[in-house]
Amino acid sequence: MKKQSTNVIAFIVALAVIAALVCIAIFGIGNMPGVFEEGGVTKGLDLVGGSYIVYEADVEGAPSAEDMATVKSMMRNRLDSLGYTEATVALSGDNRISIEIPSITNPEEAVQKLGSTAVLMFCDIDGTVWLEGTDIEYASAMYGPTDQTGISSNYVSLKLKDEAVSKFADATESVSKRTDGNNILFIILDNEIISYPMVDQRISSSDVMITGQFTPEDAKWLADLISAGQLPFALKEVQLESVGPTLGEKALNTSLFAGAIGLVLVMVFMIVFYKLPGIVASIALIAYSAIMGIILVVGNSFINLSLPGIAGIILSIGMAVDANVVIFERIKEELRLGRSVGAAFTGGFKRAYAAVIDSNVTTLIAAAVLWYFGTGTVKGFAITLFIGVALSLISAVLITRFLLARIIGMKVVNKKYYGA
Repeated sequence: MKKQSTNVIAFIVALAVIAALVCIAIFGIGNMPGVFEEGGVTKGLDLVGGSYIVYEADVEGAPSAEDMATVKSMMRNRLDSLGYTEATVALSGDNRISIEIPSITNPEEAVQKLGSTAVLMFCDIDGTVWLEGTDIEYASAMYGPTDQTGISSNYVSLKLKDEAVSKFADATESVSKRTDGNNILFIILDNEIISYPMVDQRISSSDVMITGQFTPEDAKWLADLISAGQLPFALKEVQLESVGPTLGEKALNTSLFAGAIGLVLVMVFMIVFYKLPGIVASIALIAYSAIMGIILVVGNSFINLSLPGIAGIILSIGMAVDANVVIFERIKEELRLGRSVGAAFTGGFKRAYAAVIDSNVTTLIAAAVLWYFGTGTVKGFAITLFIGVALSLISAVLITRFLLARIIGMKVVNKKYYGA
């Protein structure tokens, strides 16, 4: 009797947790908005519009095809590092490159975020250039102590190339010996001073910190931009436009409505064919949807939801249902062999594990390959598919099993409730 009461309590607690996840996904919590609220999910260009920019190579004569390909690759890397995985980059003619960035409706803001040359220079007060961006091996945003006080703050960590260490040592030695009070090494990006640290000694290390009044976003933006590398030549903007959603303003609502209808129909199918296990699977699907919504909100800096992304989510729901079908069919087979509900439950899950895990792992591998080699909307589809399939596996294997085990533990063991 005590064990039965424990199962009842565990079942109620699990339902309460799922209900809380649904509320958090819809209405948000604290500073986190809900999935349908402003700032909740970052949407792609096809759903909310954005900016259209055309750059032209600022170079004498025609640039080489290799240089233009390099520009395209670097711009793609910058967009990905800034979180605009749904942005598109395309070459136009021999010396132009067009870029579409979702969500940013002000083209000037898009240009500022993207940068056109990312020319990084370390200069003294006299304008002497000691180092350039090509001397940097990589950069990363960090948070921690930046001086002897031990006070933590946001900063950018630079790793200098081996040949640049001596140049930086000469620069810091020269600046630190100034007697006019201008012991400053200016860090300039695209002709704009972004930091001006004081230098009081020679620094001969390959690890350098750029400090300043950085927010986490500022530090990440600067580090990502530097890491993307310098372009082979400067670019000038020849066309800036704000574009509307290519699929219409109601495309997102229509897609979500269609997805909701599909989810309800799937739940009805599961309940009709599998009775009590179908109800449990439907609860697990609700939990899956809530967790997916929370992930989309929390990860809105690297997940842009476009129509292909929505397709990835809906496909992963189908994978979750497929896993439940395999498991429940195995349970029904066990029941037909005359086994008890408890034994059928254990045997059914055990027999279904291999098929469920194999099918989901192969899909995860395909999604990972698409993400690694894909760009734009293909990468967006791969991200949502990967997250969705991983969650669907958790939903089918863990949540469904936990809830069903609690129900069996409550002595609900009539075989007709399990579709036999």
